[in-house]
Amino acid sequence: MQGVWTVDHVRSAEERVMAVVPAGTLMRRAAFGVATEVAGLLARHTGGVAGRRVALLVGAGNNGGDALWAGAFLRRRGVAVTAVLLAPNRAHPAGLAALRRAGGRTVTGAAAGAVVAAADLVVDGIVGLSARGPLRPDAAALVDRITAPVVAVDLPSGVDPDTGAVTGPAVRAAVTVTFGCRKPGHVLAAGATCSGVVRVVDIGLGPELGEPDLVLLEPAEVGAAWPVPGPDDDKYTQGVTGIAAGSAAFPGAAVLATGAAVHATSGMVRYAGQAADAVRARWPETVTTGAVADAGRVQAWVVGPGLGTGKAGTEALTHVLGAGVPVCVDADAITLLATNPGLWDAREPDTPVVLTPHDREFARLAGEVGPDRVAAATRAASQFDAVVLLKGHSTVVAAPDGRVLVDRAGSAWPATAGSGDVLTGLIGSLLAAGMDPWLAAGSACLVHGLAAELAARNAPIGASALLDAVPDAIRAVRAAAGASMAAGASMAAGASTAAGVGAAAGASMAAGASTAAGVSMAAGVGAAAGAGAVARWTPAAGDGSVSAG
Repeated sequence: MQGVWTVDHVRSAEERVMAVVPAGTLMRRAAFGVATEVAGLLARHTGGVAGRRVALLVGAGNNGGDALWAGAFLRRRGVAVTAVLLAPNRAHPAGLAALRRAGGRTVTGAAAGAVVAAADLVVDGIVGLSARGPLRPDAAALVDRITAPVVAVDLPSGVDPDTGAVTGPAVRAAVTVTFGCRKPGHVLAAGATCSGVVRVVDIGLGPELGEPDLVLLEPAEVGAAWPVPGPDDDKYTQGVTGIAAGSAAFPGAAVLATGAAVHATSGMVRYAGQAADAVRARWPETVTTGAVADAGRVQAWVVGPGLGTGKAGTEALTHVLGAGVPVCVDADAITLLATNPGLWDAREPDTPVVLTPHDREFARLAGEVGPDRVAAATRAASQFDAVVLLKGHSTVVAAPDGRVLVDRAGSAWPATAGSGDVLTGLIGSLLAAGMDPWLAAGSACLVHGLAAELAARNAPIGASALLDAVPDAIRAVRAAAGASMAAGASMAAGASTAAGVGAAAGASMAAGASTAAGVSMAAGVGAAAGAGAVARWTPAAGDGSVSAG
């Protein structure tokens, strides 16, 4: 898992490190990492480094200082660097002096627009992690002039560092070079899109960071955890998933949720509800009944998709909450709990529950989400003693014990009618197999997003196409797990050149699988509102980290 730390934790770690290293050390390490990334991008996408034009957008404070020092390093490579000083009287003194000593130019006022428009690449050093809110009008006007790719320093300006919220004009970067670790603004809400590809520069904070506030699941981790039948398993020992979904009005929800469970891992799927005929016709391997009370023994239940909110839905929800097995609660079942909280009383003590609301369902159940999605999901997880999967472009999964993971935004293709039914079926099957509910929700979410990417291939899709791609998505994460294990074995063997080559091959395969899992390696530039041309520069493949030692 990759860790994500809040700004407060990062600042505390920086203070402890700065107390024992010479003044300015962390800034120069950070700036060297930015310069390294910029030079690499220029070389790969313009054919060279020397003579290329780079514009630095420099605000007040340390973020601007990072950009200025990066400009000084780039001048040593022959780059034509011009710093646009947005706060000339508050520019970082040491960084500004370093740039000027290296031969860099500075401009202010009316001359800035032409510099930005003519640049081959723009470095965003407008504001840092302490800033909140949108860009100021003068900075926003400059961002609108950008036609080249942007490399953001630490975080794109205009993005809230702890929530990822964008409330007005903001920079949209092709690459963000951040220092020490990822921050929530890189992976949440609109910040995930604005950040582009995130590169982490090691500036020596690691030992001081402590436990992360959030984590990101990797495809290889999901593949390694995905249930695989052993030689002694049968259809019962692999986990039996019960599906209480669908109705006469919405039989498709039952078909999709059941199909996801069939594809995922379950040795057996039992369907109970009014859509039994439709389910049996599409999935003849399922065991179907008309009511949950007649379904027989299961190891986990899925309840809610297309269920309806009438008497039949209420009875189904009451039964599964009292069954004493893990339950994934979605859609109409969430609405029933929101309108009749007394239904929670049917829940057997210590029964694991996963709630999967979108924002409107969440609002009915636990109040408005607000800009801080992590705080909202964490609050609800504690309130209901349940894992809460808050759906969105960056989905948040919070456990009642305080663990939080974020599924990185890949694309918006999963936002189609019925896709949530597929996700619910995936979660239910993993619960039936005995997986930890928090990990089950996060793993299902990653595979669901990958299936959407594989099915869509940059074209609109329906939920049925997404469902059909689930087996390929599972194969991809399993392959990533195998590549990761092979790389680890090769590196452990590392005394020989052959072992080193094997490790490199394994790491490359793992990186490819990770990219296939939906980490977009190209991003547009300009204001978040869409101003400016779109540039599609692709960083070199890798693990997203940069050493600036």
